[in-house]
Amino acid sequence: MNSSKNDCYINNMQSIPACEPTGHNHDPIVRETGQSTMFSHIYVEAAVRNHPRTQRILQQFLKAQVISITHYKDVFCRKGQQVHLQHGSKALIIARKDGQLLYEGAEVCQSFGNEYFYYTSCVMNCIYDCEYCYLKGMYPSGNLVIFINIEDIFAELETLLAKHPVYLCVSYDTDLLALENIAGFVKKWAEFTVEHPKLRIEIRTKCARTDLWKELPVCDRVIYAFTLSPEEITACYEHGTPTLAARVASVKLAGKMGHPVRLCFDPMIYYPHYKEVYRRMLGEVFAQIDTDHIVDVSMGSFRISKDYLKNMRRHDVLSPVVQFPYENIDGVYQYPDKLRQEMEGFLHKELCKYVEEEHIFCWDQI
Repeated sequence: MNSSKNDCYINNMQSIPACEPTGHNHDPIVRETGQSTMFSHIYVEAAVRNHPRTQRILQQFLKAQVISITHYKDVFCRKGQQVHLQHGSKALIIARKDGQLLYEGAEVCQSFGNEYFYYTSCVMNCIYDCEYCYLKGMYPSGNLVIFINIEDIFAELETLLAKHPVYLCVSYDTDLLALENIAGFVKKWAEFTVEHPKLRIEIRTKCARTDLWKELPVCDRVIYAFTLSPEEITACYEHGTPTLAARVASVKLAGKMGHPVRLCFDPMIYYPHYKEVYRRMLGEVFAQIDTDHIVDVSMGSFRISKDYLKNMRRHDVLSPVVQFPYENIDGVYQYPDKLRQEMEGFLHKELCKYVEEEHIFCWDQI
């Protein structure tokens, strides 16, 4: 699409609602009783059926139908799945992950100046349902997979740490903090990091839980990176997630208790009158959060692999954020250059009112 058509599309969006807000669901997987009806079906690889971690997970879903399978891909990768619909009614798959367990960080992700940047996935897919999430374009299924053999990831990581320091993102393909009641992986990652001085990890989240901060070990190399979006964006596109106010409350408590916190205004999503919307959000956030408790801030506008977006557009034909006329730049879809520079320039300028510039990381500058 050429620039004149882009401008026409953007101008038209200014006069119409961007979406119909669907409200929030505050961390639906957390239940005071310890029981949840979230998963009606749980698929379990036969080889891990008797694993203690599998048994502990199953005890939380006693009403679910448990189905034995040979390999998680038999369910997760089967053809003809309705990914968009599955995100509204997920099944859980419990499996073992084999092969390579650590991967070099992608170019569209921020390394925050770390030379040895990696990521890993002990869970695939997320309990939240954000329309713009790249997982919807990357995975053939909307179902959730928990790999119970986290100790194997630790073993591979120790081999890598023997060679050089590692900056590792452990929650790119899910929201581990929101799954802590089920998987318990956040605490294990924090404990492992405490014992390995050459390791620094990031746990990305939209979760608003406040009860976990007293249970997790405090470590200056375990960074909890909170994705924050204006309430208009959250209500329209981040289905099932906690409100902005709830996330800010969690950030505030985490910082007070000594946990390193990163604020992520990334991805920045185009919205009619976005300047007003984002300016108001920043005012609300920094009125409540002490910047002395913040490690740094990341920002960047929405960008996604062309192949992922192609899949997402096929499944979600009505979403404004998915169907926006992005430009393909070297295989990555982004906002048209003029709009992208305007959006990111505005956000950076506004952030500088609250945070020193050297603590603001922009994805295309890393």
